[in-house]
Amino acid sequence: MSYFRKNIELAKGYTPGFQPKSQDIVKLNTNENPYPPSPKAMEALKAITPEQLRKYPDSVGDAFRVEAAKINDVTPDCIMCSNGGDDLLTIAIRAFCDENRPIAYPVPTYTLYPVLAKLQNCPVVEVPFTEDFDIPEKLIEAKAELTILCNPNAPTGTFIKPDKISKLADNLSGVLMIDEAYVDFAEENCAALVKKHNNMIILRSMSKGYSLAGLRFGYCIGCPEIISGLLKVKDSYNVDAISIAIATVAMADQ
Repeated sequence: MSYFRKNIELAKGYTPGFQPKSQDIVKLNTNENPYPPSPKAMEALKAITPEQLRKYPDSVGDAFRVEAAKINDVTPDCIMCSNGGDDLLTIAIRAFCDENRPIAYPVPTYTLYPVLAKLQNCPVVEVPFTEDFDIPEKLIEAKAELTILCNPNAPTGTFIKPDKISKLADNLSGVLMIDEAYVDFAEENCAALVKKHNNMIILRSMSKGYSLAGLRFGYCIGCPEIISGLLKVKDSYNVDAISIAIATVAMADQ
């Protein structure tokens, strides 16, 4: 006898990258940064006080929102904090998708997308990339409520220019999420596009470029209306006081 919803019972779940016990290994399977975090971030960790642990954290992480807004040339109400980039993916799929509202994305790409979609029990439209890993035309034809484009893409490392992504946003009726977990290793990004497109969300991670994978901190950039809606869906305290303090300092230390 099972007490789970049918789609949960049938789901395989996501398999995280193998974590060897030895600490002297540079792992390529999860793309961990082999270099240490900002020294200022480590100083912030050492400065954590008992008072910060006794109290609940700021529920929206305003200190980080202010700093991230400066870096990305937006206002703080265009930023939402998350427990890593994966938390943002979960929030977005819960917010925009259900049994009648599909998700679409080009493949091959990040293998967590279909896992989260199955948990939400929403239809999935997987569209093969073109031969040169450009945006496939059928991605627009999918008419999905949420379209995700990983850019730079995992696992191919290929990159699509922001001007092409802007045209994609123009032609979509639903929300376009640009998964920029690896954007710190690219020469361009899509942050400026949120001022032009109110149907766009930019996902960012502190795990890769900032060497904070163990901290679990991410954020997204979007128009204030999109962010306001996503804030309704997130957990009440989805980022803790320690992660807010360290991520804020790391973001400031460009």
